[in-house]
Amino acid sequence: MATRLPEQRSLLGEILDWMLAPLLLLWPMSMGVTWVVAQGIANRPYDRDLGELARHIAQRIVLKAEAPREIRLPPGLTSTVADVLRGEEGGAIYYQVLGLRGELVAGDRVLPVPVGVPVEPGALKFRDDVVQDESVRVAYLWVTLPLEGAEQPPLVQVAETLDRRSRLATEIIKGVILPQFVILPVAVVLVWLALGRGLAPLNALQQRIRQREAHDLSPIEEREAPEEVTPLVRAINDLLARLDHSIGAQKHFLADAAHQLKTPLAGLRTQAELAQREIDAGGNAQSVKRSLQQIALSSQRAAHMVNQLLAMARAEDREQALRQQRFNLAQLAVETVEDFVPKAIEKRIDLGYEGPAPAEGVPMMRGQPVLVRELIRNLVDNALQYTPAGGTVTVRVLADPFGQVAVLQVEDTGPGIPEGERELVFQPFYRALGTNVDGSGLGLAIVREIAAQHGATLTVEDTQPRGSAPHGPGTRFTVRFPVVGDEGAAGAVT
Repeated sequence: MATRLPEQRSLLGEILDWMLAPLLLLWPMSMGVTWVVAQGIANRPYDRDLGELARHIAQRIVLKAEAPREIRLPPGLTSTVADVLRGEEGGAIYYQVLGLRGELVAGDRVLPVPVGVPVEPGALKFRDDVVQDESVRVAYLWVTLPLEGAEQPPLVQVAETLDRRSRLATEIIKGVILPQFVILPVAVVLVWLALGRGLAPLNALQQRIRQREAHDLSPIEEREAPEEVTPLVRAINDLLARLDHSIGAQKHFLADAAHQLKTPLAGLRTQAELAQREIDAGGNAQSVKRSLQQIALSSQRAAHMVNQLLAMARAEDREQALRQQRFNLAQLAVETVEDFVPKAIEKRIDLGYEGPAPAEGVPMMRGQPVLVRELIRNLVDNALQYTPAGGTVTVRVLADPFGQVAVLQVEDTGPGIPEGERELVFQPFYRALGTNVDGSGLGLAIVREIAAQHGATLTVEDTQPRGSAPHGPGTRFTVRFPVVGDEGAAGAVT
């Protein structure tokens, strides 16, 4: 099943989403808050009018002279108050005056008496109630009279339905919300245009990059990009610098490879021409045989060079390095030594192996066994090339007692490597000075690349003090591989 690639996302769209989504979410909340505030604004003036009217009625209440336990209103007040209340436009208004015993003195009987509220004479209070299935706002107070022993002070109540208040709140909401219906789309358009203008430098940077030549890997000028994009430009410049270095190294490698291949190819052509002239001139068979031997030697050198180049390409293949397997280092070392026994016998060199047998408990490693085998082959081949006849080459595998690393050593009794050249010998096509040994100069470069890919450390040192051996101090290459896991069972490459 094919993996579904994530959809490409727009930076402008992301910014607009994160700006407009909260705005659209907060807008209904703003309308709700505005409605609550508008209700409070609409209630204040009407509550004030209700309270003034209730106080005005309360101030006109007096005790009857003939009946001290009864109250009365001045003549004409009742009709005047009724006319004022009934003259209000929109909504119904009620009033009520109750006597000392709770009897109705004036007004509307339908107004309910407040229940569960402490009696506080002279204190104006407000409440919400229901009259004839309509919600009303009520202002009420108990009247203070110079009378002792009264059961309850007279009660004055004035109530009003909420129609006028609702209309005023609605008008306030309209005055606040309706302009937003015009302002909000204009704000969205302005934000869109502002973001487009703000992202214009990115488009300009994109055009400058597109107009570059394919070979132009020079860094992008950071000052020409917006400050927020500077880290991205700096990262691109770092990538360009690494690409420039990599391409330069490849060009240098190809130039050196071509130069190195020219020598065996030129030898092939020269020897082929000599053999042809000998045959045309009726020369002896020995001369032709020597030319053919030189042709075989040159072709062998060319084939070795090509194999080394292919090995270097495999070692530098990052994708292949990700495909790791478990393998036994001792087994690879033993197999490699066995492969080089014929060459060692031909050169009269004592080639041997020291270390645990593959079947013994050797820590298993994880990596590329093909590349590790190539690493061992190059170290052994290099040792055999530089060790004189009668010398010794030893391949050694050592186990770390702490189980952290597995150590591979290849040492010889050759002329050794001067300390000043030990870093140079790992460069491609470099050969130690003062030697006439055939070689491509790629073997140790391949060794270093493979060791780096496996997280191994590579060191070079003399095997003996200088001047103490007839052929030289010898060389010991030590590679320390990290061990993966605690499994110690030996086995073949998986």
